[in-house]
Amino acid sequence: MEEQPFVSKTFPVKPKLKPKPRTPSKTPESKYWSSFKTHPIDNLAFSVASLAFSPSPPHPFAAAHSASLSLFSPNTLSRTHTISSFGDVVSSVSFRSDGSLLAASDLSGLIQVFDVRTRTPLRRLKSHVRPVRFVRYPVLDKLHLVSGGDDGLVKYWDVAGESVVSELRGHKDYVRCGDCSPADANCFVTGSYDHVVKLWDVRVGDGNRAVTEVNHGKPVQDVIFLPSGSLVATAGGNSVKIWDLIAGGKMVYSMESHNKTVTSICVGRMGTQSGEEAMQLRILSVGLDGYMKVFDYSRMKVTHSMRFPAPLLSIGFSPDCNVRAIGTSNGIMYVGKRKGKGNAEIGANRILGLGNVEEPQRRVLKPSFHRYFHRGQSEKPSEGDYLVMRPKKVKLADHDKLLKKFRHKNALISVLGGNDPEKVVAVMEELVARRALLKCVLNLDRDELGLLLMFLLKNSTMPRYSSLLMGLAKKVIDLRLEDIRASDALKGHIRNLKRSIDEEIRIQEGLQEIQGMVAPLLRIAGRR
Repeated sequence: MEEQPFVSKTFPVKPKLKPKPRTPSKTPESKYWSSFKTHPIDNLAFSVASLAFSPSPPHPFAAAHSASLSLFSPNTLSRTHTISSFGDVVSSVSFRSDGSLLAASDLSGLIQVFDVRTRTPLRRLKSHVRPVRFVRYPVLDKLHLVSGGDDGLVKYWDVAGESVVSELRGHKDYVRCGDCSPADANCFVTGSYDHVVKLWDVRVGDGNRAVTEVNHGKPVQDVIFLPSGSLVATAGGNSVKIWDLIAGGKMVYSMESHNKTVTSICVGRMGTQSGEEAMQLRILSVGLDGYMKVFDYSRMKVTHSMRFPAPLLSIGFSPDCNVRAIGTSNGIMYVGKRKGKGNAEIGANRILGLGNVEEPQRRVLKPSFHRYFHRGQSEKPSEGDYLVMRPKKVKLADHDKLLKKFRHKNALISVLGGNDPEKVVAVMEELVARRALLKCVLNLDRDELGLLLMFLLKNSTMPRYSSLLMGLAKKVIDLRLEDIRASDALKGHIRNLKRSIDEEIRIQEGLQEIQGMVAPLLRIAGRR
């Protein structure tokens, strides 16, 4: 019986110490939030302190920057109008529930109410003696406003009479934010730099006593009601916390994924206004670290994160889930519009009385059709097809190609010329397995030997590589002793290597002494 010739297989050498992690696939949630194509609007020149979307279609949005207020179209994302009748920096903006009026406050303590269509000021509310930091229209009320400022006061306004109905004095520091309840027109929350968030009810006669209060633990930058009306989200420091008001202000969860101060939060909705997707609510937060985080508070986890090149101050999300706006400290506003089929075609069909026109279904090809056998590469496989995957071609590095050709010395020199010690150790381990490493050391010239000694000098004392490299250093000295004595440069490498090893030995002996002192103490502590 004839012996069959032995055919050896070669495989690319990869570092064994740090395996390459698998790249996680993109989740449907990340795909959704990545579908908002970002358009930077960089002609504002000043930081964007506040953003607000109109509740009524087509949901235009307003941005407060410097002493101006700009209105933008959600379809073209271009500026349509600018309101400049302010004497100081505009700090906050809010639309009325029907979208016809717009309230804005500035740092002079003045609150103005504008007609959105004509941009004319209808009311001027002046009672705060310090800068006003927020103003809000109640969700279920068209006749009143809520405001708060650096005087520590919260005021409940009668807009028609330009008068203060209630003055609430519970906070001990600047009042920076507030929001109105979506379930009760008489309730609202305010947040202050005294770390406290208070729930107020204007029907309670005592203006110094809040219904409920919670301590965020940091100066509160923003506070919002969640759509249920029973939960409140607060932002301050690097955390966003969720509180249950029905349970007496019990903290439900604390999200601390930001690296710097969280400046603004809002509620975003995945999908459209109808169907199961309408219940998929998220909290969007932005901070001075330049990150926007998407938090799913039903599962209590961060589902998406996006980085922007500037500190972020404000965020808004349109009620129809098509536009997302983010204001920065350098005067650039990043407006994201959702990709895909817009609502313009659907709206046009409804105007024409066509309803939602469905596209005709394409006829399914069957094996009995002649066109079935002339399909191109772009044809997608059906459910019952068997897929034959083409194997991916492995791209070999230079040292892998040389090892495949059994040019061991050239492979070692090639990898020594790089800056990756893991690859060098991997090649050395492969040469040890082939019993060729010492032959390579014997065949090195003086320059190449110096390159090897420099690598040993840098990496011999590293714990991950020392078991192999220390033994190799001894072999190199034994095999090339005459060459080392004949070269001053090689002698210098050996002296430095010896000095490095002696230093590492001193460090290890010192650590052993410390371990000897700590071990009895730990033993005594364990007995107690």
